[in-house]
Amino acid sequence: MELHHEFTVPVPVDEAWPALLDIERVAPCLPGAVVEDYDGKTVTGSVKVKVGPVTVTYRGTAVFEEQDESAHRMVLAASGRETRGQGTARATVTGTLTEHGDGTAVSVRTDLTVTGRPAQFGRGVLSEVGDRLVGQFAACLAERLTERRDDTPEPAGEQEPEPLNLLRTAGLPVAKRVAATAAAAALLAWALTRLRRRRHPSPHR
Repeated sequence: MELHHEFTVPVPVDEAWPALLDIERVAPCLPGAVVEDYDGKTVTGSVKVKVGPVTVTYRGTAVFEEQDESAHRMVLAASGRETRGQGTARATVTGTLTEHGDGTAVSVRTDLTVTGRPAQFGRGVLSEVGDRLVGQFAACLAERLTERRDDTPEPAGEQEPEPLNLLRTAGLPVAKRVAATAAAAALLAWALTRLRRRRHPSPHR
């Protein structure tokens, strides 16, 4: 599935570009993400995703296939696999930065393939999750860029991030789906009960 998101940050493009390439600095803005190693091109790490009561951990790598500073365009290819399960996730992310007034507009196109439990939500819900995550990421990134300008020291020893909670992040769309599923299950159970009663009439009748 292909997803498209846009956001702005309150710094010029020449400041935003190196900031977005500073993976270890921006990773805390991505819910559930942990960077284990980064050599300037390849990122190794993990992402925790919570689906209801189940937490799924994806471990994998992401490689910068393109970093065009003159065009302010980057292409990142990422792939991961569940540490306990058969689910996989692959994404090619293309980011383009352009001047937007005194700030920078960031356009992100993601070609995403997911298998396993998170795939059950489908494109609509995953797009909604993406919209909310991009909003959170943009706000966090803007705050960190402002801190850099003000030379405000970052807190040391950040705690391990909480897993990305798909149900809580998606909100109403998933809630409606869960409610519909529960209603369908209740209706099916009621129908089966009625069928059994017809096949096995009460001895008191």
